[in-house]
Amino acid sequence: MKKLTIIVLVVAALFMGAAFAVALTPPKLDAEDVQNLAEGDPVNGERMFWAGGCAGCHAAPGTTGDDRLALAGGYAIQSDFGTFYAPNISPDKEHGIGDWSFLDFANAVRKGVDPHGKNLYPSFPYPSYVRMSDQDVKDLHSYIMTLPESATPSKPHDVDFPFNIRMAVSFWKKLFFSNEPRVALADASPEIMRGQYLVEGPGHCGECHTPRDSLGGPEYDKWLAGGPNPDGEGTIPDITPGSKEIGNWTEAEIADYLETGFTPDFDTVGGSMVEVQQNLSHLPRSDLEAIAAYLKAIPAR
Repeated sequence: MKKLTIIVLVVAALFMGAAFAVALTPPKLDAEDVQNLAEGDPVNGERMFWAGGCAGCHAAPGTTGDDRLALAGGYAIQSDFGTFYAPNISPDKEHGIGDWSFLDFANAVRKGVDPHGKNLYPSFPYPSYVRMSDQDVKDLHSYIMTLPESATPSKPHDVDFPFNIRMAVSFWKKLFFSNEPRVALADASPEIMRGQYLVEGPGHCGECHTPRDSLGGPEYDKWLAGGPNPDGEGTIPDITPGSKEIGNWTEAEIADYLETGFTPDFDTVGGSMVEVQQNLSHLPRSDLEAIAAYLKAIPAR
């Protein structure tokens, strides 16, 4: 009887372990999910590149001009959980992502999973990029593959136990990772819907402008309402219609700010927003106006 009990407990433990492993296995896209896409368009891919701010993190620190297109990585992202370093995502086959398939790239961008099936940390803003269309992701991949190769090795993250357990990110994903729209906009115009796509998706504005809880998860009921700077000093402003920062700006003034870096009072963009504004200034005016229309249409906080 004792032997039978032990066998039952062992079998039960094996089943529980298997169920636990399955529950923590990061979901991925299948090849069938992306097989019917058009050929990648690097022209639109460049548009997504600037909308997504890719060079803001993946360009080597201190580089300027065209050198920023060699996406060697190394930018340090400070957080309460450790320091994360943006990796090399140049087309280099050894140190970058040159040997990744498009499916590998799409899984990283939209699912937060590397080619080996491991979770990526959400310091890479895939919780926003998940809202990108598959075609835009393919176009982005096509553009990145045209950029210079860099043989700079990626720098390992400086993250202590238990936050260095990547499998645990699966729990975080179950709590905070969703492709649902962050704001319900009934009967919105095509321009506002375009703005919603850019802000909530590739632009990943909520990654900084939405406050986070103790687990590092965005407080979506305070969408774009500002909060502590995730990099450390200062605060990130509220950019909803009720804010004291931009609440009284017109749509045209918001679009002008994103295009030129000047506020309606002729002050200049500052802090971490400098990089963001410089990236967004590459977008066509229609996209900037769409972003502005969305920011005026969302609820005030």
